Amino acid sequence: MKIVQVVAAIAGVTLGGLGVSMALTNPSRDAYEEYAAAQLSAYLKQEVCTQAPQQLQDILPSDLGNSLESECKTLVDTVRPQMKAIVGRSTERQNFIVFSIYRTNLSVGLLVPNYEFETLAIFDQFIIYQAQKQ
Repeated sequence: MKIVQVVAAIAGVTLGGLGVSMALTNPSRDAYEEYAAAQLSAYLKQEVCTQAPQQLQDILPSDLGNSLESECKTLVDTVRPQMKAIVGRSTERQNFIVFSIYRTNLSVGLLVPNYEFETLAIFDQFIIYQAQKQ
C-alpha cells in the first residue's frame, strides 16, 4: 500500500511540474504575430518573388527579371511590420493556460485567395497543424 502512495505522489509532483512548465512556456500573442509574419515573409520571398520573374520571362529581359526578384524581396522585408499588424488583426487566440491555439484568417485582396491557418503554441514553439486555401 505504501508503494502505491509513493508512486502516486511522484506522479502527482511530475504532472504538476509539467503543467507549470507548460504554463510558463506558453508563447504570447506577440510571439505568435512575430512568428506568423516571419513565416509569411519567407513564403512570399520563396514563392511569389521567385515565381513572378519566371512568369514574366517572355516579356522582360533576364537582367530585369533578376532585379524584379531582388526588389520584391526588399519590399517584403520593408512591409514586414505591416504584415505583423495584419496577422494581429486577423488572428483569434484560444488560451488554455498550458497551450494556445491560434486561428488566423488572411484575406489579402479580391484577386488573391484567402488562407486560414490553425497553429498550436506549446513549449515556446509553434506548430501549424492546418493550412487551407479558401
